[in-house]
Amino acid sequence: MDTKDVIYELRTKTGLSQDELAGKLFVTRQAVSRWENGETVPNKETLKLLSNLFGVSINTLLGSPRKLICQCCGMPLEDGIMGRNKDGSINEDYCKWCYADGTYTYSDMDELIELCVPNMVSESFTEGQARAYLKELLPGLDYWKRYEELGDGGRFEEFKQKLIDEINALHVEGLPKVEHLNALVGKYVNLEYRLPNGRIVKFLDDSATYLGNQLESEFGGERCFGILANMEFILICTYAEGGKDPELVLYKKR
Repeated sequence: MDTKDVIYELRTKTGLSQDELAGKLFVTRQAVSRWENGETVPNKETLKLLSNLFGVSINTLLGSPRKLICQCCGMPLEDGIMGRNKDGSINEDYCKWCYADGTYTYSDMDELIELCVPNMVSESFTEGQARAYLKELLPGLDYWKRYEELGDGGRFEEFKQKLIDEINALHVEGLPKVEHLNALVGKYVNLEYRLPNGRIVKFLDDSATYLGNQLESEFGGERCFGILANMEFILICTYAEGGKDPELVLYKKR
């Protein structure tokens, strides 16, 4: 779609009139009309405002002229999985797994490769091929080329280790020792729990990125432990295959 069509579709989908959209962007109704007629295109600053307002990338607003990939893991990027800056704006260079709230979540390329490989294996793409592909691709991506400049000096790794120590100090029965925490997007791990009073609740934000892991129980059986945490809480649960029948074991404010 052209920019004029994208803006029109987003405006009408959210139920805004041209006047209402103009008010939110600090422009005139005539300016919005010219965009939607294809006479002009919003300037850079207005595109940023539109991006924040509608929750889409500037690339989408411009009709997706570029094929975007995460500059850390190489994943193809779409609006719903793009990372967010500290101010909540979309970052078009990274996915939510590699960049969350202005923080880069990976500092070890080999660790990232081992996490990505299982998700890439298929009947036509072996584990060895996936690993070789990533080892060739990742060093050429912007994050790894500029790691010394973009890295935080190990502060995020220190935070992850602190979380790991706190989780292990809880001594949850049946939970193996936690050694790694990976970036996980809320949408994919936001399970529904039934409370003792019968109420069904979710504890996570679908759009947020958390640190977590899945571990097999020391007692065996088919249920696994799920761990999720951030700066504010630690959540430990168990569930059956595919996240079915989740049970909350612990929810602790930090």
